This record gives sequence, structure tokens and C-alpha cells, in this order.
Amino acid sequence: MSQMKQQAVGMHQQQGQFLKGCAFFLCALSTLAALDALAKDLVSRNPAPLVNMVRYSVVVLMAITMMLVKRVPFRVEVAERRLLILRGFCLGIVGICFMPALIYLPLGEATALYFLAPLIVVILAPMVLGEHVTIKQYLAVLTGLIGMLLIVNPGGEISLIGSGLMLIAATSFAMVQLLTRKLTHRVISEQQFFYAAIICWPMGLFVLFFYWPDALPPASEIVELGLMGFCGALGQYLLIFAFKFVPASTLAPINYFQLIVAVILSKIFFDQSPSLMSFAGMALIVGAGLSLTLPMLIRTGVVKR
Repeated sequence: MSQMKQQAVGMHQQQGQFLKGCAFFLCALSTLAALDALAKDLVSRNPAPLVNMVRYSVVVLMAITMMLVKRVPFRVEVAERRLLILRGFCLGIVGICFMPALIYLPLGEATALYFLAPLIVVILAPMVLGEHVTIKQYLAVLTGLIGMLLIVNPGGEISLIGSGLMLIAATSFAMVQLLTRKLTHRVISEQQFFYAAIICWPMGLFVLFFYWPDALPPASEIVELGLMGFCGALGQYLLIFAFKFVPASTLAPINYFQLIVAVILSKIFFDQSPSLMSFAGMALIVGAGLSLTLPMLIRTGVVKR
């Protein structure tokens, strides 16, 4: 086979891998958006900590199964264990704040505010990782913050309590991303997943004690709770498969597809449409996020000019 043919075959295989990874990733984002929609519906009739606990319980079962099936060691070194515990704690804060925020916020606006996390990463990166941040990156953060103010619109209809909870969730998730980056090549990904699960579960249980329901949810609610947990587990599995085919940095810009799905689901199931000001804020957040990821992909040759 000639060298040109080999290159053509290699390029065709690479494109196939990319398309397969994108397909898995889009399915994962759609599933996670469905998780958020189900969670928003459930928290309107059930304590938010209960909904959170069901999700964590499914994740714990999934994490233990993955560790046992793949025969991944549970033990890690002390230095890495401390970072894993901190990462799990931050992820626990995400769930504890995210679920109650859905009570107060429309799904589209809630998802948009949560997507401030990549911009918050830029602010925290110098302190946590010692990374240099450019003026252009700070301008992207400022643009995202303006978008956030347009969505929250102090004095408007959007709840400040819900917005505050979602901003705490976004900040905590930004810390999760930074700690994940710090742990890369130091621990196995399944170990990160397992440690996060076993730390989030007792945190969720502790909060649930203060909001313990008077009675078990009806059978229909239990089915919906189970479906929500299944969506969370399936979404995580699909993400793992996606990252096997395509690097996470390459898929980063596609994350905003979840915001589109969230707005559609919000309209279909809750008859909630973002205002023009909220749409403008979402556009600024998406634009700011893409301005951070697309130039990096162009420099590395992933996206052609």
C-alpha cells in the first residue's frame, strides 16, 4: 500500500473515531439534560436532598461495579488521597446546592449559570495550579460575568436564592475540574470516580437527615426517581466512552449543546421560556466559553482554520 493510501486510511479512521466520540458525547449531554429536567420535576414534590441521594446511590453502585469489574486497586498514596477527598467534597457541594437551586430557577437559566464553571476555572487556576492567565482570558471571564448578571437581573423575576446556590455549585464544579487536572496521570480515572462517589454519598445523607420526608414517595415517584438515577449513570458511562475516542479538550466546545437541550426541555415540560435578557446572557456565557476553548483547538490543529 502506498504512503498516500496509508495516510488516507489513517485519516479516515481518525475521522471515524472523532465522529464516534462526538456521537457518544452528544448522547451523554442529552441524557444529562434529561437528568436535570427529571430532577427539576422531582424537587417540586420531594425534598431536594432526597432526589440528590437517589442520584448518589446509583453513582456509588456504578463506581463500585467499575472498580471490581476492571480490578482497579482501591488504595492510593496519601498525597493523592487528600486531593481525592477534597475533590469529592467539592463535588458533594455541587449536588447539595444544584438540586435546591432547580426549585427556584427555570431549567435553561439554571444550566446557563452552571456553565459559568469553565470561566471560574480561569479565575482559580493561578491560585490552585499556578497557571498563567492572559488578559484575553480575563476579558472572557468578564464577558461571562456580564452574561450572568443579565440572566440573574437583580430586581427581576429570577430568584436570587436560586442564583446564589447555582453560583456556589458552579464554583465548586470549577474546583472539581482543577483538582481533576491536578490528579491527571497520578491516579486512575476509575479511582477518581470511586472516591468522589463514596464521599458525596455520606454528605448527601447528612443533609437528608434535616429534610427527611414524612412518608415514602408514591410508586410513580419512585419510578421517576429511579429513571433519574439511571439517566445520571448512563450519562457518566457515555462520557467515559466518548473520552476513549476523543480527548476531553476537543469535546469541550460541544458542552454547550446541553444548554440548548435544557432550554428545549424547559419549554416542553415546564412551559418556561427564557426572556430576551436571559437569552442575551446565555449567548454571552456561551461566547465567552467558546473563546477560551476554540483558539486552543485551532493551535493544536484539532479545528482547521
